[in-house]
Formats: sequence, structure tokens, C-alpha cells
Amino acid sequence: MEAADSNLLTFTRMTESRMTEVPFRPREKLLEKQQYFQNIHRHTYLKGRMDKITSVTIPIALAAASLYMIGRGIYNMSHGIGKKE
Repeated sequence: MEAADSNLLTFTRMTESRMTEVPFRPREKLLEKQQYFQNIHRHTYLKGRMDKITSVTIPIALAAASLYMIGRGIYNMSHGIGKKE
């Protein structure tokens, strides 16, 4: 196992020495994020900070708005509101 780790380190150093530009994020930050996403016990689509907004709140708001519009349309049809003569 130690030989594999040392080979990985050697490969990492070789590739970093040949890189032409700086990576977007430091390696430590990437490893920290990786550990966070691998250890968390939630569904994959709810792991990030803003994921609850996009996966839960927006669909609920769209469903509520559509139910309101359907209800208003049924009410208007049953009372004859907006009927063209």
C-alpha cells in the first residue's frame, strides 16, 4: 500500500512540474470537498448548500402556482366570469 502511495505522490509531482497554468482550486480544498461529499448521508441531489432551493423549493413553488391557476380557472368557468358573448 505504501508503494502505491509513493508512486502516486511521484506521479503527482511529475504532473505538477509539467503543468503550464495554476489549477483553479488548491488540492487541499478539493480533498476537503471530496471528503464532505463522500461522507454525507443524504441523497446526491441534496448535498450542496444551494441544492435544497433548486431541488425542493422551486418545484414546490411551481406546483403551488399551477394549482392556484387551475383552481382560479375552474372557479371562473363555474361562475361564468370572463365569458365572451
